[in-house]
Amino acid sequence: MLRRLHGLPGIVLALALTVTAVTGAVLSVQPALDRAAAPAIPAVASVADLAAQVAARHPGVSAIRLRADGSLSATFDDGDTRGVERIDPATGAGLGPYAVSETIRFLINLHRSFLMGDVGRVAAALGALAMLGLSLSGLMLLARRLGGAGALLRPIRGTPAQRWHGELGRLAAVGLLLSSLTGLWMSAGTFGLLPEAQGANPAVTASGGAPAPVATLAGLKAVRLQDLRALSFPDPSDPADVFTLVTDEGERVIDAATGATLALTPATALERISDLVRTLHTGRGAWLLSLLLGLASAAVPVLGGTGLVLWLRRRGARPRIAANVPARAADTVILVGSEGNSTWGFAGTLHAALTAAGHKVHTAAMNDVTAAHLAATRLLVLAATYGEGTAPQSAKHFLARLARLPGRPAVAVLGFGDRSFPHFCRFARAVADALEARECPQILPMKRIDRRSAQEFAQWGRDLGAALGHDLVLTHVAEPPKTSPLMLASRELYGEAVGAPVAILRFQAPADPCTGAPGRLPAFEAGDLVGIVPPGQEKPGDAMPRFYSLASSTRDGVLEICVRLREGGLCSSFLHALQPGARIDAFIRENPAFRPATGRGPLILIGAGAGIGPLAGFVRANAAGRPVHLYWGGRSAASDFLYEHELAQHLAERRLTTLRTAFSRDSDGGAYVQDRIAADAPRLRELVRQGAQILVCGGRDMAEAVTRALDPVVRPLGLDLPTLKSSGRYVEDVY
Repeated sequence: MLRRLHGLPGIVLALALTVTAVTGAVLSVQPALDRAAAPAIPAVASVADLAAQVAARHPGVSAIRLRADGSLSATFDDGDTRGVERIDPATGAGLGPYAVSETIRFLINLHRSFLMGDVGRVAAALGALAMLGLSLSGLMLLARRLGGAGALLRPIRGTPAQRWHGELGRLAAVGLLLSSLTGLWMSAGTFGLLPEAQGANPAVTASGGAPAPVATLAGLKAVRLQDLRALSFPDPSDPADVFTLVTDEGERVIDAATGATLALTPATALERISDLVRTLHTGRGAWLLSLLLGLASAAVPVLGGTGLVLWLRRRGARPRIAANVPARAADTVILVGSEGNSTWGFAGTLHAALTAAGHKVHTAAMNDVTAAHLAATRLLVLAATYGEGTAPQSAKHFLARLARLPGRPAVAVLGFGDRSFPHFCRFARAVADALEARECPQILPMKRIDRRSAQEFAQWGRDLGAALGHDLVLTHVAEPPKTSPLMLASRELYGEAVGAPVAILRFQAPADPCTGAPGRLPAFEAGDLVGIVPPGQEKPGDAMPRFYSLASSTRDGVLEICVRLREGGLCSSFLHALQPGARIDAFIRENPAFRPATGRGPLILIGAGAGIGPLAGFVRANAAGRPVHLYWGGRSAASDFLYEHELAQHLAERRLTTLRTAFSRDSDGGAYVQDRIAADAPRLRELVRQGAQILVCGGRDMAEAVTRALDPVVRPLGLDLPTLKSSGRYVEDVY
């Protein structure tokens, strides 16, 4: 629900609030300009000093006021001349007529009411309320994503749009909350929704004597000029009239003949709060705060734009589920846990078949589970497993939320994974165990689908139909991914001498066949994945792409991968056989979880074999010279030292700080990358103490050995690898 409210409605509201945000950002600069332009008020001057100086020049002076821009003005009627002029607080001299810039007046009216009077003021108030809701929901969603309110300052990982949206939202949140809350208070005051001030105005009687020189009046001499907000002069024709002096403390009435303070009406708490709110909202008298609020306002259009990009990506990534009834009206709920969205395709097929059989079906992401989902008659969970047996992106919070919700529907869990991995469908197993622990009736035992097998899915559908008492035919045809053509530009082959061939392949976008114009590569970063469907599997339903970590970014002008030739491997054999000029079709899958964190903290890169690919890409992109330490293992320095010359160049350019290699079949007895880690334990421990991030890429056995070697490195610091993983300081890309 929270994501839904913050999603499309939030985007529309953020874009609609652009006028308010932009005008607010522009107006935020004015207090700083005013402070620079307004003459300084002497610290030792009193109200009596300035009042006497102005009265000497203008016998018909009626008021002196401190204006919103920090300047002082005098209103006068000298008979032949009248007007309002700016005055020098030190001398009382005139500085020219006082007038508000028409441009500023226009911007203020546009900001407050969209130039539409009271109707516009109502719209502005609703906009402030909407901004308050967006700011709060955004902070709650960010806290949920980062692991709780205490983790709000953790590094934000993800795509560029996700990072921009999260970082800007986090930085602007306090300013936007302050602006929206103060804006709502001021709107309430405009429409008379606040209680009226109840300060008492005691009746006073002036002495009625001849007016004394202003400079001698004790009541005015006792107040510093810096505390003045307004001073009203008595009417010369009325002997009983008095001076009225307004400061932050309240309103004073001063006898014009004796200078005595006849009455003091203190400012009420409501008046003080309203004054503070006005200062916090406008920045008048607090120019630095004003600039900070302006920066927060300027972030609103960017947040709306990045939010729109993220919403469009999410919307485009999920299949459209037809006849998706509300959760409360459904007898069957399908919850989906997916990383690359392929599981959503299976969910769509299941949803359509159950709907055709007469069921009322609701399908949602596992992260969105609520009590309404668990109140349905039956719950079907389709859960993929990501990486080393962890939850996929759309199910990361499912188990924690499930534990807090009531309900025991009848359940069936269907896991999706790859049987060649040791943690085959581990997350689906964890989900099934959690549902069993809460004593949910079981429709079917947990079933595991290997490599998106349409045949196994169809068999599960027949079993489910039998349990439900009707036929259920699940004919799933996987939608082929949208690919881009690539042409092999160059290849380098390593490792043949040691029986482990690895090819570095660099692809370019082919030129336009009609115009000859250079082609354009899709957008990607080092560490993202390129998916390639090997020949013979292009038919829908058979397509099972192979993914390779990218060693380059679009900025490099090539798509670069390291491919180890695997015995019987269809895709690796196909790629190793390619010659320059050959073409393939491929698609990009973003992998934002495997990226260096932003900042200048040290990076520790660890890999073996072809796993050096993305690590080399990270080093190549390190133009700023951030400390980067690379540990890499191969078989033979003479045969498969991948990127040897490029890494030497990076060391000379300081893109790479240190390089530690290990070769298992060298004549010196050989070593593995974990041996280098153990030998460098003190040095690595110090880097971790400094906040280093560790990125590991390579085979599963290597990754497990690295884990065992690093654990004693970080333990003396009071850390462990699960803690580092949860904070994004230990990330893996393991295959």
